[in-house]
Amino acid sequence: MAKLIELHALPESEWEAYLRCSDPQLLHFHEPDRGLFLAESPNVIERALNAGYEPVSLLIDKKQITPQVEEILLRCGDVPAYLAETAVLQTITGFHLTRGVLCAMRRRALPDMAETVRHAKRIALLENVMNPTNLGAIFRSAAALHVDALLLTTGCTDPLYRRACRVSMGTVFQVPWGYCAPSPDAADAVRALREMGFVTAAMALTDRSLPIDALHVSKETPLALVLGTEGEGLHAETIAACNHVIRIPMRECVDSLNVAAASAVAFWQFRVS
Repeated sequence: MAKLIELHALPESEWEAYLRCSDPQLLHFHEPDRGLFLAESPNVIERALNAGYEPVSLLIDKKQITPQVEEILLRCGDVPAYLAETAVLQTITGFHLTRGVLCAMRRRALPDMAETVRHAKRIALLENVMNPTNLGAIFRSAAALHVDALLLTTGCTDPLYRRACRVSMGTVFQVPWGYCAPSPDAADAVRALREMGFVTAAMALTDRSLPIDALHVSKETPLALVLGTEGEGLHAETIAACNHVIRIPMRECVDSLNVAAASAVAFWQFRVS
């Protein structure tokens, strides 16, 4: 069981340093070794533990020790678990502790692109999706609607950033994911996926866009859905590299959906049980 330590002020623990760090700083916290991320809320922490991530320490509001939190403490070995009163935790500037529990966890090495998509029937390739709320929502939809893996360009936000983890409800630990080779767009990744046997479908509004329910597209396997950043969408070179371009039919007064909403519609349309 985790080692319980009563905490009367944040400077008495390493959590002061963790909470001063931005997500990118935590990513590089132990360079050259792998960095850290913060898992927030019991459900997210449980899913991270289920996926094999290593806990480093916990910070817990004493009023939030539920049976679920007690089970987490049992699973965390002998790592320190700092217990604090709500008043102490409210001294954290600019940081609202959701559901009373935080766990610092060690990152691990990611699989390469080929390993990430091995045996997958449906994947999504995300080009420069920078908003962590959108990214977390995409992961949650992917987990629910039978998407086997996600690939990200390096311009995407990190799925292990705190907000992305929280919005995903911990599904960032359930859906395999990895990065493409560094590139300003996803065109090289699209071409690589096609060489692996994937049919690729870009979600974009162009003259060649087909309705999302075009039958010959929906039956393709394996299939990679390619989605772009919130504002500009996919780069032209990425669209040109894809086998198909698809769109969600909608009323004339609306031209597009938020990328997270669009992904959920596409994942449902192309699901394979």
